[in-house]
Amino acid sequence: MIPIRLRQASLLLLAMLISVVAFYQMFLRVYGHFPANYIGLLAVVGALFLVLWGLLLRFKPYASQAILPCVLMLTAIGVVMIARIDKSGNSSVGSRQLIWLCIALTLCGILVAVMRDYRVLRKYSYVNMVIGLILLLSPMIPGLGRNINGAKIWIRIGGYSLQPAEFAKLFLAFFFAAYLFDHRDQLAVGGKKVLGLQLPRIKDLGPIIMVWLISMGVLIMQRDLGTSLMFFAMFVAMLYAATGRRSWIVIGFIAFPLGAGEVQHARKGAVAAASVFSHVGQRVDSWLHPFSDEQYNRIGGSWQLVTGIFGMASGGMTGTGLGHGQPGLTTFANSDFIYSSVGEELGLTGLMAVLVLYLLIIASGFITAMKIKDGFGKLLASGLVFTMAFQVFTVVGGITLVIPLTGMTMPYMAAGGSSLIANYLLAALLMIISNAANRPEPDTLSDTFQYEALAVLRDRELKERTDKESAPEREPQAERPPEPRHAAANNQTTEIIEAGAR
Repeated sequence: MIPIRLRQASLLLLAMLISVVAFYQMFLRVYGHFPANYIGLLAVVGALFLVLWGLLLRFKPYASQAILPCVLMLTAIGVVMIARIDKSGNSSVGSRQLIWLCIALTLCGILVAVMRDYRVLRKYSYVNMVIGLILLLSPMIPGLGRNINGAKIWIRIGGYSLQPAEFAKLFLAFFFAAYLFDHRDQLAVGGKKVLGLQLPRIKDLGPIIMVWLISMGVLIMQRDLGTSLMFFAMFVAMLYAATGRRSWIVIGFIAFPLGAGEVQHARKGAVAAASVFSHVGQRVDSWLHPFSDEQYNRIGGSWQLVTGIFGMASGGMTGTGLGHGQPGLTTFANSDFIYSSVGEELGLTGLMAVLVLYLLIIASGFITAMKIKDGFGKLLASGLVFTMAFQVFTVVGGITLVIPLTGMTMPYMAAGGSSLIANYLLAALLMIISNAANRPEPDTLSDTFQYEALAVLRDRELKERTDKESAPEREPQAERPPEPRHAAANNQTTEIIEAGAR
């Protein structure tokens, strides 16, 4: 057992060593020295990572050991780039990100120590739904919500801004997993077939229509296409995992574009609607014609997108090197465009390494979903990991012109406390579920135990025969049909086996 623990610890220590070298190299090139405030913060972060690893060994000894080192590496790459961009912008986002990281690690440690069984989340399915909807719609509360860069997806508490949709995705995932687990049989039955698609029954469409309307509501009222897409895609993916019917995926892909198309069509009828939904059309136009003069020079056009593409192109295969690029030229280089910033200074090699780290986390999550036998855990793990995978795809796809920009942030890397804490809790939940999936099941009966059970049975039979022969004669009683010897032996063997299993 000790060599296995050492191999597990070596992954975390290797990730820490690489992170320290990256910080040291970047600070010497950009600042000329290692800032004292970062030394203390990084020491606290390193200690919290070791404490979290120790809590996993104590309370979740069979949890996946690949997730935590990969998350550490992604976070370190992100904070290094954020601190590097702070120099050009004369800001202190990097140190604030490390403080948010300390909070995230503390909450993960509490979650690992307190949550003994993740299935307790299933008991509060509708409570999770209410909390998720409240968080999702809270930015529309007057006086609480904030409009930043045209999107009203933030709330202000004290001097800090939070994005509640990042936490809403966790609570809605809990609700979706519980609801689909309880109603998977009805949803799997389906209704009539039309053009080869198994259409759902009308009475099973209630929650689906509700989620569809909420997704459209987020798009309409908060002007946040990325969040609405993420929630809708998460539900469709979990629905497919629950029923195994590909028709649900086809229906989902048809339903969302139709809703968006109706929204776009509706905006033609009124000036007010056009002012609300114009950002969607602008992003599509910037995606289709990013290098045209019209889109590049217009307000809210493709200038940011093109600048990020040029930054990645300047990085080439191996990058300009930490501290030798100009990632600060791109707007929101430390948040929305953190991926292009990494591409500029670490090159295509660094970008591929980042994607491999994400792939390892995603693969660990899907392996957990396939291994675990509990249906609720299977749905929850697949929903959580698909949400993260979809978020990575939308960010990378938007920056590389595969799809239009959605305004979402890169998990674990982008600046922002809400996204960091929510995604760390997501990783902690995956590790908790993986502990249940990897826990070895007790053997039905080993050969040694079977022989021991038979020996005990023979000793018991011998003792009963001896007691019967030495017992005084009694008055005859009403006889009952003798139980077959092999049946009695089987019953006694079963009792012994059950006693041994307990």
